[in-house]
Amino acid sequence: MMHIVLFEPEIPPNTGNIMRLAANTGFQLHLIEPLGFELDDKQLRRAGLDYLEWADTCCHSSYDAFVNGIEFNELYAFSTRASKTYSEASFNPGDALLFGPETRGLPTVILDSLGSDNKLRIPMVPTSRSLNLSNTVSIAVYEAWRQQDFKR
Repeated sequence: MMHIVLFEPEIPPNTGNIMRLAANTGFQLHLIEPLGFELDDKQLRRAGLDYLEWADTCCHSSYDAFVNGIEFNELYAFSTRASKTYSEASFNPGDALLFGPETRGLPTVILDSLGSDNKLRIPMVPTSRSLNLSNTVSIAVYEAWRQQDFKR
């Protein structure tokens, strides 16, 4: 099983969309607290529709609790500051895809703890700042899943 990891997500509809994505792809979703909303938030539920009950979702009290509490193969962090693109990575079963909060991205301390091969970006035109979080997660998830021949 592959993992989607959201570090301190802030916007409920984005997380609801990502929960729906996880349910439809078989990825396990990990939410690292603090969250910018409650899990029973109306906007989260609206975006996730009736898929929320099918999403395999775990909450973790901190980044360290996630890293020390979950078995994963490789951890790939997505950042606009990375030099390697997501399409250059070779994803394998058990890998975890880590994404930062919408307004600030992943903290430098997390990015600095990873090797350059484990920091990935989604290409954009030079004048763009960032993509929507749920869109970014979708691009990364489908590339990783494609590399596994869409197997669960």
